[in-house]
Amino acid sequence: MTPAGTFTPRLIVAAAACTVLLAIGLPSATAAPTADDRGYVDSTARCTPPNTAVLFGSTDSSRVAICKTPGGQYEYRGVRLRDGAKLVVPASQSGDGFVADNDGMTYTVTSKSLAVSMGNKVIREEPMVDVHRPGTPAAPAAPPSTTTPPTPLPPPLPAEVGGR
Repeated sequence: MTPAGTFTPRLIVAAAACTVLLAIGLPSATAAPTADDRGYVDSTARCTPPNTAVLFGSTDSSRVAICKTPGGQYEYRGVRLRDGAKLVVPASQSGDGFVADNDGMTYTVTSKSLAVSMGNKVIREEPMVDVHRPGTPAAPAAPPSTTTPPTPLPPPLPAEVGGR
């Protein structure tokens, strides 16, 4: 038998090695998703030609894109990040945002938030943490903040790949 004190340094080294291997082997969840003027690459929240994106963005738990068809209709394309659930339904413009209905639920998308409601009751309202309006000039960079920066968005889920 070996004295118990001999195992302690070995366990610490083994635990540290495992931590390093996990950090190297796991993809980073802090990288922002890749996007272009059609939406998020390899995501349901992306407009397919000939449709064009008029607004797309992410909240902490969702990604959405509002697409415009050549005929002038709108389409809501959303994905819930925790499980990859997708929703693609017709939408309409409402003020500075867009509204989509599905089985009694209403999804309202603006450049500030995604609100999900049933009737007049808001079920949840998620602030946009990343928002794009293709074809509009980029907003000037904000001055450096002394507050904690927002959590970066996770990469697209495997269930989103292909965006269909």
